[in-house]
Amino acid sequence: MKPLWKYPQRGYLGDIEREFSDFEKSRVLILPVPYEATTTYGKGTKEGPRTIIAASQNMELYDEETDAEPYKIGIHTLKEFKEGFDSPQKMIKALAGKVQGFFSLGKLVIALGGEHTITLGMVEGLRRIEKDFSILILDAHADLRNSYEKTKYSHACVARRLREENRIVQVGIRSLSPEEADYIKEKDLRLFYAQDIVGKEGWMKETISCLLDKVYLSIDLDFFDPSIMPAVGTPEPGGLGWYETLKFLRSLTKERRILGIDIVELCPLLIQHPGSRIPIPLDISSSFTAAKLIYKLIAYITTR
Repeated sequence: MKPLWKYPQRGYLGDIEREFSDFEKSRVLILPVPYEATTTYGKGTKEGPRTIIAASQNMELYDEETDAEPYKIGIHTLKEFKEGFDSPQKMIKALAGKVQGFFSLGKLVIALGGEHTITLGMVEGLRRIEKDFSILILDAHADLRNSYEKTKYSHACVARRLREENRIVQVGIRSLSPEEADYIKEKDLRLFYAQDIVGKEGWMKETISCLLDKVYLSIDLDFFDPSIMPAVGTPEPGGLGWYETLKFLRSLTKERRILGIDIVELCPLLIQHPGSRIPIPLDISSSFTAAKLIYKLIAYITTR
């Protein structure tokens, strides 16, 4: 199926000067990965990278919180990655091979999904370069099923697969199955459930203390409350807010080194606007919020 609209001609943040977007000089790489194969409710995550990049071109480049212009550290947008999409295993292997080289150059790679399964490829590529790191997953869903709809590589199984070989901390959970609840009890896993942290103190420091010095960060956008992030495949009420999340992420980036990031599961609803030749997101706030979140993370990481 052809995409509903053309890929943005400009990259993340648009036409920033070549001095700040050249591949060799850039510290940050934006990798669009429009992979979608196992989503089950709201579909359309393959359009997520396009709408995030388009929204980013309308942001101010000055960040008032850090008193910085983060783009000056160099942000380069890579070509859309679409290898091995005929099966989850092939995609994971191909993506791992792709990002391994970027990580070996010391670049901060930020992947834009697509569904959550892309995290498996990102982490595998990083593990070929770095051994001692933990994974922080911000998500509404436990994603701890061993298999879902006849595949062990569903977006609903991501955390289960990652836990097989990695140290993981999960935050914001508020939806899981009986199978997952049994697995958590059997393995005596510690998850930070949304009901235990929203509006409360202490959890941020405790969460960070569970992480190693080096961290891979995966953010499923349904981690946020749907009042500020409605355009996700499976929105769950009771998520975290904007400033609460930013406070946590800033503390995280001050105390830990972030090696790589993925932002996944944006599911924009596209409509044909009479005044436009291409479809546009019905909810532009979610795409813009995702783009802003990425820029905030870059600001925090580069001004720590």
